[in-house]
Amino acid sequence: MSKLPIPDFNQGLIVSCQAPIDSPLHEPSVIAAMAEAAINNSAVGVRIDTPNHIRAVRQKNTAPIIGLWKQITTGYDVYITPQFHHAVAVAEAGADIIAIDATTRKRPGDETIADIITRIHEELGKPVMADVDTIAAAKFAVAAGADMVGTTLYGYTAVTQDLFPPGWELLTQMVEQLDVPVICEGGISSPQMARKALDLGADAVVVGTAITGIDLQVKAYASALLINFD
Repeated sequence: MSKLPIPDFNQGLIVSCQAPIDSPLHEPSVIAAMAEAAINNSAVGVRIDTPNHIRAVRQKNTAPIIGLWKQITTGYDVYITPQFHHAVAVAEAGADIIAIDATTRKRPGDETIADIITRIHEELGKPVMADVDTIAAAKFAVAAGADMVGTTLYGYTAVTQDLFPPGWELLTQMVEQLDVPVICEGGISSPQMARKALDLGADAVVVGTAITGIDLQVKAYASALLINFD
């Protein structure tokens, strides 16, 4: 059972509105506009990185925000809201749900996943979305108190580096074995794939690059056009 009330995403679309830090799109007002456009067109929520962007989105609408803060720490692979003080900033900016890296990888500082989840619940009053890569990590996160779990990091960790998202098998395992909402995130590049995720039992689907990733999408098209077929 969920430790805290969470939005009913009702098998809907959550749009991840993010942009590379060196992109002209990496402006709070632009991210807020992306989020507003997504909500206006029936997205049930948005996933937003950095306190500044979360704050800008919050000022524009009241739709559920899954907030996170990507932080690179030398010597550690964990980067999605790695420590509690990052979660504090995300909560204060207006996020409804705090997303954290809940893989079993070594974390910066001396906080455990259970420590961070407990403090987010007790001190911030926010539910937690655990971003995982394996069913073992998913089960561990739920045991530690996570309110919802996403397939976000499937294919992006050392133990899954030879696998490619979407993690259909992981999604199926999570739906069958967990008693919290399961979110399919990562590698969803078409409406048909999003529909498949729901058919497999996902409570909601997060789509990012395929909708808001202008930089990567243009690079892919431009690269394809430059291929030498001789």
